[in-house]
Amino acid sequence: MGKKSRYGVILDAGSSGTRLHIYRWKNPEKALKSASQEDLRNLPKLVTSKKWTKKIRPGVSTFGGKPEDVGPEHLQSLIDHALRFIPADSIQDTPIFLMATAGMRLLPQLQQTALTREICSYLRRNTEFSLPDCNLHIQVIKGETEGLYGWIASNYLLGGFDHPDRHQHGKGHHTYGFLDMGGASAQIAFAPNATEAEKHADDLKLLRLRTLDGYPAEYKVFTTTWLGFGVNQARESYVQNLGDRYAETGSEFPDPCLPKGLRTTLRGDPVSKRNPIPGSPTLIGTGHFDECLQLTYPLLGKDMPCEDIPCLLNGQHVPAIDFDVNHFIGVSEYWHTTHGVFGGKDDEAYDFATYQQRVQDFCGRDWDQIKAKVGARKQDDVKIAQEACFKASWLINVLHEGIGVPRIGLEEVPAANVSKGALEHAKEKGFLSPFQPVNKIDGVEVSWTLGKMVLYAAGQIPPATRDDRYPVGFGSNVDGTPHDFQFAGSSWKPMGNQTSDDDDDWGLDAEDILDKAKVKSTTGFFAFVALLLLFLYFFRKRDRRMRLYSRVNSVLRRPRRPGHKGSSAGGLSGLATKLFGGGRRSSSGGAYERVMEEGQANQFELGDVESDDANEYSDSSDSSKSAASSSSRRLGLSSGLATPQVVDHHYHHGLASPTVSALDRSGLVVRTDSRERLALPPHLALSGVGRRSRAGSPTRMKSPLISPLQET
Repeated sequence: MGKKSRYGVILDAGSSGTRLHIYRWKNPEKALKSASQEDLRNLPKLVTSKKWTKKIRPGVSTFGGKPEDVGPEHLQSLIDHALRFIPADSIQDTPIFLMATAGMRLLPQLQQTALTREICSYLRRNTEFSLPDCNLHIQVIKGETEGLYGWIASNYLLGGFDHPDRHQHGKGHHTYGFLDMGGASAQIAFAPNATEAEKHADDLKLLRLRTLDGYPAEYKVFTTTWLGFGVNQARESYVQNLGDRYAETGSEFPDPCLPKGLRTTLRGDPVSKRNPIPGSPTLIGTGHFDECLQLTYPLLGKDMPCEDIPCLLNGQHVPAIDFDVNHFIGVSEYWHTTHGVFGGKDDEAYDFATYQQRVQDFCGRDWDQIKAKVGARKQDDVKIAQEACFKASWLINVLHEGIGVPRIGLEEVPAANVSKGALEHAKEKGFLSPFQPVNKIDGVEVSWTLGKMVLYAAGQIPPATRDDRYPVGFGSNVDGTPHDFQFAGSSWKPMGNQTSDDDDDWGLDAEDILDKAKVKSTTGFFAFVALLLLFLYFFRKRDRRMRLYSRVNSVLRRPRRPGHKGSSAGGLSGLATKLFGGGRRSSSGGAYERVMEEGQANQFELGDVESDDANEYSDSSDSSKSAASSSSRRLGLSSGLATPQVVDHHYHHGLASPTVSALDRSGLVVRTDSRERLALPPHLALSGVGRRSRAGSPTRMKSPLISPLQET
């Protein structure tokens, strides 16, 4: 039998360090055999765990001048950690990816190439992980790609890909926009409304996923990155502007973005008034937050020429955002800057008026007072408090002056066209806000690495048609497979008969192992019962049964010799009671095994697999959290834009190419399968998947992840 699970390893090589992530999902070959109608419409369900992550410092970019050391001094500890959790006989079928972001992008191209080649070579020499293509598995990804992966992860966790009727923002839109801000850059990714998507079709990315039934689901997404717009790079530009502004006034520069009385170097290192650094300019905090907002605004580059209207920041083109239907979540600095120093952990939504008031109150305090309050904590907390005012100023300007997010609490926002139930639920979570900062979704930290692995896992699902004309991946928004299409890096193939399901106990907790033990004992019990019934068949005549009963009963009731082991109580009737009593218990165990095989809620949804329910999710922001997949599903996959779906029954059976709508490239939904097809393809029918139709579609249950947001 094939294996129950597949695995993937991805290394997030950032500027400050590298973090290992391990993901697991159900083998599509097995998932199809037990799939329900609901399952067939879903993307693969991934599982991960807190203990399956590990982060080390510094980042791989620090090995730019000595690439030969990156393997033994940096990667090996991460490899060793991964090998602790992935079964040895699954290693060769487990892909490994290393994807570098901001830190590596800053290196010269020659150093980037030398490092990626050495990393691939080292992994091939020292591991047996699947690494067929160095260029695909080991690469420095663009900011746009990072944003797209983040968009996939966010919608996967929020349920935007599942049950669109439960995620209507208005005008048929059901996906969520994604905002990310780090130290060096910021990203945005969203599906524009129908009008903008048609107007700016050439600016969109085609994203193609594949659900368990083998049919493709396409989305049209805009994504871009703003280099230099991360908080650290923005701060450097701001300080340089201060220096230019006050260069002729002396060596002390007033800084309204620092708390009152705080003195630092231009690099941000605190200095004493009594012991200034000779020849080095000093920044002196004034705590005037309104002035801070005015001085950070020019950094947005709103006066830069815009060659392709409209533009948001620094003259870069972005289709117009309809905040009536485009609702964004913000991660990384968007979360830390709103829910860090300034509290708000119990806030249900981002409220501009409340947030700005908190910032002004904080930044107007004397620095000695602030330092005294955080002095008992780690030194990192002092650093965070020191930078908080500038970060808050930068975030407010980027969000409201740059991107144009309405100021909730001051500006009216049009009500979304949603059902009453959805509206009530959305209001509880701040779901209908144009912008909502998040760190976790239902206890799960949002990570772009999840988006990459969802794409890979979807590519392993066998296509519904024999000719795979619609592979999984993304590229330019053109018909078919564009020339720049980036494939998911996966394809379906059987894993062979290396092991049976029983060999997959490595990732189970104590309760799972106990369930397996029940299944095995149940199997033995039923085998015994079958033999007993066969035996009794041959003694079915009453006189034979009575003679057999009398003989056996007399033997069992015969007094035991001293020291004899075994029970003498009850005779045959007692034995039968024990057997059939145990049989009832075992029978329940057998039923439970069947439910687990068909549902596997705990094993195949993205969530923490540790046995301690009290610690199911970690509150630590320093480690990758388990991710939870939305187990609910949509009525039909779409890009979330207000358009009819493209449906072609012939295409579903591989008889003809799909009819291409003139609206396809406009970003309006392209769901290339029909939910009303009469029968599944033969290879799915052989897997035990029955026919389905509109009338036969099951009533979809509410997903446990339908909650759009879970503040922590």
